[in-house]
Amino acid sequence: MPALHAVVVKPLVTEKSSAAYQTRKEYAFQVHPLATKIDIRLALQKLFGVTVTRVRTMQVRRHEVVRGRTRGKSAAWKKAIVTLKDGDSIAVFEG
Repeated sequence: MPALHAVVVKPLVTEKSSAAYQTRKEYAFQVHPLATKIDIRLALQKLFGVTVTRVRTMQVRRHEVVRGRTRGKSAAWKKAIVTLKDGDSIAVFEG
């Protein structure tokens, strides 16, 4: 399995993920395609010093992309939606 920094690729700060954070305190991350729920939980707990209570993952399929006359496909990737213990937070999503 990849190193801790390789498990969590980047946080996903979008309009939809911000709304999920505001209503349900859920955080969204792009993660390594081979990372398991346990790997994601351990990586977030060590990197951010928080307690993870729930991890949900999904495979995001690739899509056809058209840029002018060029056609291609976007890459497939894995998304993790994480819920933390009450009182814990990750600073990237604040403000």
